[in-house]
Amino acid sequence: MTEFASTISSRLNISIKQVNSVLQLLSEGSTIPFIARYRKDMTGDLDEVQIQQIQDEAKFQKEFSERKTLIIKTITEAGKMTEALQTSIDGATTLSQLEDIYLPYKPKRKTRATIAKEKGLEPLATLLMEQQCDSVETEAAKFMTDEVKSVEAALAGARDILAEEVNENAVVRTKIRTLYQQEALIQSKVVPGKEEEAAKYKDYFEFDEPIAKIPSHRTLAILRGFLEGFLRMVIEPQEENAVALLEKELIIAHNEAALQVKRAIKDSYKRLLQPSMESEFRMALKQKADEEAIEVFSENLRQLLLTSPLGSKRILAIDPGYRSGCKVVCLDENGNLVKTDLIYIHEKNYKLQEAEHVIRTLVQTYQIQSFAIGDGTAGRETQQFIASLKLNIPIFLVNEDGASVYSASANGREEFPDHDITVRGSVSIGRRLMDPLAELVKIDPKSIGVGQYQHDVSQFRLKERLDQTVVSCVNLVGVNLNTASKHLLSYVSGIGPSLAENIVAYRAENGHFTDRKQLLKVPRLGQKVFEQCAGFLKVPQSENPLDNSTVHPEAYPVVEKMAKDLAIELKSLVKNESVINLIKPEVYVTETLGILSIKDILKELKKPGLDPRPEVQTFEFADIFKIEDVKPEMIVPGQVTNITRFGAFVDIGVKQDGMVHVSEIANRYISDPKEVLKLNDKVMVKVLEVDIPRKRINLSIKQALPNTGSKPTYHKVKAKAPVPQKEVSFSDSLSSLKDRFKK
Repeated sequence: MTEFASTISSRLNISIKQVNSVLQLLSEGSTIPFIARYRKDMTGDLDEVQIQQIQDEAKFQKEFSERKTLIIKTITEAGKMTEALQTSIDGATTLSQLEDIYLPYKPKRKTRATIAKEKGLEPLATLLMEQQCDSVETEAAKFMTDEVKSVEAALAGARDILAEEVNENAVVRTKIRTLYQQEALIQSKVVPGKEEEAAKYKDYFEFDEPIAKIPSHRTLAILRGFLEGFLRMVIEPQEENAVALLEKELIIAHNEAALQVKRAIKDSYKRLLQPSMESEFRMALKQKADEEAIEVFSENLRQLLLTSPLGSKRILAIDPGYRSGCKVVCLDENGNLVKTDLIYIHEKNYKLQEAEHVIRTLVQTYQIQSFAIGDGTAGRETQQFIASLKLNIPIFLVNEDGASVYSASANGREEFPDHDITVRGSVSIGRRLMDPLAELVKIDPKSIGVGQYQHDVSQFRLKERLDQTVVSCVNLVGVNLNTASKHLLSYVSGIGPSLAENIVAYRAENGHFTDRKQLLKVPRLGQKVFEQCAGFLKVPQSENPLDNSTVHPEAYPVVEKMAKDLAIELKSLVKNESVINLIKPEVYVTETLGILSIKDILKELKKPGLDPRPEVQTFEFADIFKIEDVKPEMIVPGQVTNITRFGAFVDIGVKQDGMVHVSEIANRYISDPKEVLKLNDKVMVKVLEVDIPRKRINLSIKQALPNTGSKPTYHKVKAKAPVPQKEVSFSDSLSSLKDRFKK
């Protein structure tokens, strides 16, 4: 694809040398994570986003070139190619330009214009378009036949031909397209008689907004209402402006012929141009909205996948429930299931003393270090019960979105064939606390619940982008070769599902890997795959400390030379920051390793295998459990669960997340919530409004902040009890819990 390098360079404002390097590496089978981390010197330190843009643009240019070739072939075979037409096609730089040029030559079904041409009226249409004829009726009479029985029929047929010519005029279409871009409105109205059914689209019953300004979430909402049959939708500028533009372009006289052309122009706009442009802009708006929604989903997914891991701890995980009880599982440091049980602490079937005994026994027997409790139904109450036992063990509420999907999936059944879905769900909750990334890769990202209108966007494009995000996150963090599941391994650079299974099978048969080179013994894992994946796979058991770092094996000789030059052992060099600071990077530059790579290596040697994710922190909600407990003016702690273009959703400990509009996030203007918020941020919020029937809670972050005038650091805000509510507290004794349950 290097033939497109110049165009890509111009469109992305990236140097042609960098573009050529990326395209060459991609053509050799290199992956984006590998290029971004280990080929910085070749690409000029381009990041993953820029490399992905180059790949996407190259794909578009290839498809565009293939479309051009097909159009040229079709027109040439039809015997209609001219030098001027060839020049126009060669000069087209956008798909819309190319399709406008091709439109008159495109094979089409029978139209009013083609019927008129069959009747011999094309010369009359040409005469009218020249606008040099004052007596159109006299000229039209010359074209009367058995098929054209009147002057008006002749003129009508000629106008049909003109209308189609106007519609297929590339210059006209370009100018109308520009008018749409500048002045068109997207308008929606409720379908008469469906007001009650369409209640959720009430904001769009009488709505209009310039297409140049409408945000993606409103576009997708209107399109959904339109497709569901609740809304009528139109996209167009003022009709008189469009018609005036066409007349200015095409009318060159003031006579009867010009009047006929004007009638043809108006007909062409209403019958052909307007529907065509509306369809084009509806698709363009949809595509733009899709990309924005997918971008939101992708960024939220990235933040979720990079959620703080607790690490290798012994976990007691609970999947809460009311009547069916709370499923309890114990996991060892590696996430292996070692014990299951069931306790009843809610509703009329509670057995609190028995439940307390079970929990205390499990904690002691399996030396539990942390609790993981699903945050769904009865999650808060279960957390309160565990807290009342005063075991002095950290308690974490874990987002359980998608856990049920994993429990019922083929992956879940394969991993735990002898356990039911409740056990699988509890294990998933516990493992999410230990390592969210390793567990969430087993679930379809669309089931995790951090998107915006994810069901309305292009599902192919959504999957493509989310898979890219998962790959990026997995390779950013790195993978323990001896503990990673096949699901996690499949996202490592260069591996994929098939090789991941081979690695796991080899590990099961031969035991733990003792170094990275051993990967080459895995069936079908050759040198090229090894090159791509080795730097992202860590082997803590290896004698070579570099095998547990992101230093690529191709750079081992350089690091060994550094140690030799310093007259120390390799193991003594790693983590020895004072000694590493003595190394001059430029001394070790080679043909394959440039200065950027050497600096990366030195940085990694100081803190090898450092997890880029932040440390996990405990968090407590206020003592409110259902929406009826929430009152206006309360100030309570919450946790950001989803971010959209129009605001953020915050969990304050009740079943319904509250909504913080973008205007209520900061004490300054922001256009996008992600300017100051991230997923899982801990924030204080003020309750503005509670709509119990519609199950909606409106919140404000900025009104809960001290009026200091300084920019708040949202992710460090500590949870506090609601200020105005004296009855709010964060814990109950076991006896008060029992009293509550008995009532």
